Amino acid sequence: MKKKVALLIASVIALASLSGCGGSGTTTTADTTAGSTAAGSTAAETTKTAAGDENGKLKLTMSWWGNQVRNEKTQAALDLYTEQNPGTVIEGQFSEWSDYWNKLATSAAGQAIPDIVQMDYSFIDQYVKNGLLVDLAPYIKDGTLDVSNISDNTMASGTVNGGVYAVCAGINAPSLLYNKTLLDKNGIVVKDYMTTDEFIDLCREVYKKTGYKTNIAYYNAGAFLDYFMRGNDVVLYGDKKMGGEEKDYLPFFQMYETGIKEGWFIDPGVFAELSIGSVEQEPLVYGSSPETMSWCAFYNSNQLTAMQKAAPEGMEIGITTWPSADPKKSGYLKSSQFFSVGAHSKNPEEAVKVINFLTNSNDANNILLGERGVPASSKIASELAPKMSDVEQKVIHYVNEVVTPNCSPINPPQPDGASEVSNLLNQVQEQVCYSVYDAETAAKEFYNGANEIMSKK
Repeated sequence: MKKKVALLIASVIALASLSGCGGSGTTTTADTTAGSTAAGSTAAETTKTAAGDENGKLKLTMSWWGNQVRNEKTQAALDLYTEQNPGTVIEGQFSEWSDYWNKLATSAAGQAIPDIVQMDYSFIDQYVKNGLLVDLAPYIKDGTLDVSNISDNTMASGTVNGGVYAVCAGINAPSLLYNKTLLDKNGIVVKDYMTTDEFIDLCREVYKKTGYKTNIAYYNAGAFLDYFMRGNDVVLYGDKKMGGEEKDYLPFFQMYETGIKEGWFIDPGVFAELSIGSVEQEPLVYGSSPETMSWCAFYNSNQLTAMQKAAPEGMEIGITTWPSADPKKSGYLKSSQFFSVGAHSKNPEEAVKVINFLTNSNDANNILLGERGVPASSKIASELAPKMSDVEQKVIHYVNEVVTPNCSPINPPQPDGASEVSNLLNQVQEQVCYSVYDAETAAKEFYNGANEIMSKK
């Protein structure tokens, strides 16, 4: 077990520079930290506090990655739970994406995973196989956890080998967020379901008319490559190998090569001092001139609220689908993230009750307001919709009206080795963006290197 957990830690740390849909997805984005109470905690202290505090109250820990909006809303919902359940205290631990997974992996090594953890689709399989999450099926059966208003497809995304190890915290979809104010001002139209060629033409038009450049998931391209390949009927991962052939990856790198040669792709040097994946430091909303800013960003629908909040005054953020050869084949709905119970919890039943509260309580969701995505509970989603802001209503419309009628089933969870492949992708992408590799060299280096990684798993 120790060896397996050590391997898990290595896998998680390898993904630390990526941002997550994710899930997706990954996940495809990280959120800015507002601070962390976990940084100075030892494994022993975490285990002790999970059992109870000096006043005899039942004490739980809950960890999540999140931007300032998520942190405030989640903590307020947890405070409400403890107010309604005075015998329980919940310690919130929040971090940015990369720090979160490093800390969680370290907790796993010390057998002190928090009682409630925010989990990503990319990692569920690994954490379950290493015995680090609690099977929630018995709690569903005895009624402690109510999933009656969650669809079977949504529940299936948190199911591994017949056990239910995660409950969807919100439904979202890959989303191209863009500076609608800038584009409207210059008479530039953005449509849904853009093909790759249409997107490249749009990048050229925006650059010509405004000087603003394009950031295509720089150093965070794993989820986008998966999406891109789906449009060409290629599933990214096969059995201990990559899907498709080397030539199938060429168009992906040609897109970057074209952008660099024509000048509309953002200079990778811009990211040298930025926290990649941070909403607040995303070039869509952060920067001093068109030369250092992007007119768009590759994120997920649940992050529109945080991006709009981070945007300069007067900038409206629009939302549409990611480009691919066939956006309807590429598109999918996914759990933005999940809630799971850590296997080291001394009070798993109480932890499940908190997850049930976050999933099914009107009071809790009136605070959360779908920040993690459209609520998994259809009942809560329907009741919440009229109370949500214009931005949140935009997300619901996008998920329900744009993506849902025109998408395909999500790919299976990423296998062991996927994080290393994503790191390799980032490195190869960087070489293309600095004009060290041409597209053909990049496709060859990535395909062969990724296959070598997967063959050893």
